[in-house]
Amino acid sequence: MPKKVSISVIGLGKLGLCTAACFASKGFSVIGVDVDIDKIDSVNKGISPVQETGLAELLMRAKGKIKATADYNYAIANSDVSFIVVATPSLADGSFSNEYLEKALHKIAESLRTKKSYHLVVITSTVMPQTTDKVGKFILEKVSGKKCGKDFGLAYNPEFIALGSVLHDFLNPDLVLIGEANIKDGNILEGIYKNTCENKPYFARMSPVNAEITKISLNCYVTTKITFANSLSAICEKIPEADARVVANALGMDSRIGRKYINPGLGYGGPCFPRDNKAFAACAHLVEVQAKLAEMVDQVNNEQVMQLVGKIKSLVSRLKDPVIAFLGLSYKPNTPIIEDSQALSIAKILVHEGYSLKVYDPQAQDNAKGVLGDFVKYSKNTKDCIKNADLIILAVPWREFNNFNPGDTKKNSLILDCWGLLDMKKFKNIKLLGKGEEE
Repeated sequence: MPKKVSISVIGLGKLGLCTAACFASKGFSVIGVDVDIDKIDSVNKGISPVQETGLAELLMRAKGKIKATADYNYAIANSDVSFIVVATPSLADGSFSNEYLEKALHKIAESLRTKKSYHLVVITSTVMPQTTDKVGKFILEKVSGKKCGKDFGLAYNPEFIALGSVLHDFLNPDLVLIGEANIKDGNILEGIYKNTCENKPYFARMSPVNAEITKISLNCYVTTKITFANSLSAICEKIPEADARVVANALGMDSRIGRKYINPGLGYGGPCFPRDNKAFAACAHLVEVQAKLAEMVDQVNNEQVMQLVGKIKSLVSRLKDPVIAFLGLSYKPNTPIIEDSQALSIAKILVHEGYSLKVYDPQAQDNAKGVLGDFVKYSKNTKDCIKNADLIILAVPWREFNNFNPGDTKKNSLILDCWGLLDMKKFKNIKLLGKGEEE
């Protein structure tokens, strides 16, 4: 597979633009396609229209290798492989909508009508099982009048990334998942990634339907680990001198379990985990199979919010008009995204119940204003937030929260460390999630 194969990326959202930038940074000629003219202009100027760690710098370095356009015909005619990275919003039943995917497929198929050379179409967006074959292949063949496997290729190739570390995750994946319609298409994709990845990932090559199931199953399994860790945390809190983090660390040393995603803390959130868990259950229901575990995981995760609200209220129950400092509002560190953020949900409930809150988040503060409005005090930094607070809540494990000065806190203030960030020896009156009281 030649290194400098031409690539087009359909959809320049956060994942699409990161995908384009990563390929361009490794020497590929990339054409990005989007309907947003302002976004197209920004990309062509080497300016990132979306916020993601390291993306602005990577776009500047890749300037000249990326060209953005709204013209599908130009993009398909001047590329060999097209990655479709468009939104697939969740429907009421938990399954994914193909509305934007189908529009992109139609546009690509129309452009393929006049293209004489072989062109590989890759669906990267997360989809329900059988979508690649029953939707992707059907539309491409019907609209283009050409034959899959003969005139064009088709594959499913989702990414396993986390917002805030998209570039690193894309360039250093544990595995590259390839759902291939034929060996030729899989070879093309494997060649692209071997010239892109900075590590040596495992290439999981299989049929498209198995790849589609793998994608939603993997995220569903991760949410199960997170929820188990939080269930363990709730148990340990009720047992004197028990510590869920000590237990979880030992569990993680067993190769059958692994250390990742088994840390007690807040529940999962964001744009991927909650919806993929629901999609797994929706998939099961479509084939008339019960998905009790996935549904229970979702239920237990949602209950985590009210459990923490109850704990917070208990900690300040003896204080008159307590001031609460709330550190972290995003769904995870290193991102401004607040979608399904449990930290923000807890803050919102406390505000609605009349508590006085000071809040600070390094990136998500502006987004959170649309939810919390003028009912909280927005702080300019960690020190400003914790000043004169009766209770300090470390809700999101941002790195900058783990080194604040105990001298900046109010005398006898309480600290609820939801992630075990702080040095217990440096702080008095600190409470950890998952740690039982001493007898």
